[in-house]
Amino acid sequence: MNQRRLKFKLKLLLLMCLVPCLIIAAKHIDIHGLVLTSIMWVKSLGIFGPIAFMIIYNIATLLFIPGSLLTLKGGCLFGVFWGSIYVLIAALLGASLAFLIGRYLSRDWVCRKMEKNPKFKAIDRAVAKEGWKIVLLTRLSPVFPFNLLNYAFGVTQVSFKDYVLGSLGIIPGTIMYVYLGSIAGNLATMNISNQPSNLETQIGQWVMQAVGFIATVAVTVYVTKIAQKALNESMVTAEVSDDRDKFKR
Repeated sequence: MNQRRLKFKLKLLLLMCLVPCLIIAAKHIDIHGLVLTSIMWVKSLGIFGPIAFMIIYNIATLLFIPGSLLTLKGGCLFGVFWGSIYVLIAALLGASLAFLIGRYLSRDWVCRKMEKNPKFKAIDRAVAKEGWKIVLLTRLSPVFPFNLLNYAFGVTQVSFKDYVLGSLGIIPGTIMYVYLGSIAGNLATMNISNQPSNLETQIGQWVMQAVGFIATVAVTVYVTKIAQKALNESMVTAEVSDDRDKFKR
């Protein structure tokens, strides 16, 4: 029994040491350069490329590297459909890992980070009352940093199930960035292609892709505005409710 406890404590200690090491690495190593090099390497892996891409995406999420860059690359490498699927799986896995680290391993560090941003305090109050809805709205809102928010939700009262459910709110933004990445990839492919192509055909393809992208952006912006308004109302309601509770006491 004592040996089991000792092994558990050693594993916990190793995991707790891992987090500050990741943070130090992110500050002092050219992580962005390594990620870009890794993405180029993914192209040479064939059917194993998507798995490697998702692993890189998970690591980048834990290291606070902006996911927009990798999401664009996902669209460029895999196209809109499969790129969106791979990015969503990778982003949700990375977000879940960060949530669990924030809840069980690095709670004090995350709390210190949250204290510097008053918006997170408002979210904490709101999520205690409305759970997954607040997670969903923050995922739809561009105001809150995705990577830090993953850790921050770990110290709130939201359950892991509600957190994962609410994190599906990243879908609109993900599709938009993947779409943009796929357009860049298609244009690059057309430019380097040796096959003769009709100018009218090329223009038609560009127009269709541009129209599709504009429509995707319009829907994403509209949904984001609605989400931001609803989130602000929820946080105000939570603050008023807390003030009433304090007054009653």
